[in-house]
Amino acid sequence: MTTHTQTPAATADAELKARHAALWALGDYAAVAREVIPELGRVLVDACHVTAGQDVLDVAAGTGNAAIPAARTGAHVVACDLSPALLDVGRQVADEAGIRLEWKQGDAEALPFADASFDVVMSSVGVMFAPHHEAAADELVRVARPGATIGLASWTPDGFIGRLFAVMKPYAASPPPGAQPPPLWGDEAHVRDLLGDRVVDLTAETRVLPVHFDRPEAFRDFFKRTYGPTIATYRGISDDTDKVAALDAALADLARDHLDGAGQMGWEYLLVTGHRWA
Repeated sequence: MTTHTQTPAATADAELKARHAALWALGDYAAVAREVIPELGRVLVDACHVTAGQDVLDVAAGTGNAAIPAARTGAHVVACDLSPALLDVGRQVADEAGIRLEWKQGDAEALPFADASFDVVMSSVGVMFAPHHEAAADELVRVARPGATIGLASWTPDGFIGRLFAVMKPYAASPPPGAQPPPLWGDEAHVRDLLGDRVVDLTAETRVLPVHFDRPEAFRDFFKRTYGPTIATYRGISDDTDKVAALDAALADLARDHLDGAGQMGWEYLLVTGHRWA
């Protein structure tokens, strides 16, 4: 009888992915998707020209911000995410709305689907959080059929969410070796390099998502309560009251810098679409 054991690298990767799944299950990401960024998924679905009868994969789908609008078109949609907890919430949201789609647990860097399975492969601020960008990009292309649309919406490095991660970085745990910063997916040159000549007709457009918070502190407190990376950062410094106070002030200042007098912010993202080379 042959015994198969994981290599140290494979074990470390499995542990990293387990931590990522747990991180995104913290708080209430469904509230972020529902109350703050609901329009983002619809924009991506429209940009991908999703239509009835297509086979569509939403990678790192979360609670279905893009997958549910895609399913409304009559497409056959699979929502895939690393976190079973997020999928459970998304499934409940879809069921309550009477929308049918498939929910599948899976790693964006090792998607559980055959080659050339989908007419549209998309991700709304999801795949950008996979730690190894090249591996994730390879998977996006692999599961797309020749001529299939690949569509991505990703927060930019210099936009609000990119700056949020920069503000949290001094207080957060160090990333594992080899992990790349998520907002790099919001850099057009980086995405073009990742996809290479495997994707043609690639277009990239920087857009701004309107977001409303009454006060800077309202944003900070909402993200402290709902957003997994922010919650994890605060947990890591919970025994240091000075650091907690400093991060509290830094997040409020970040929001204050972006809010106008009417409580409006603009969160910058990069919208990318292209087609897999036949």
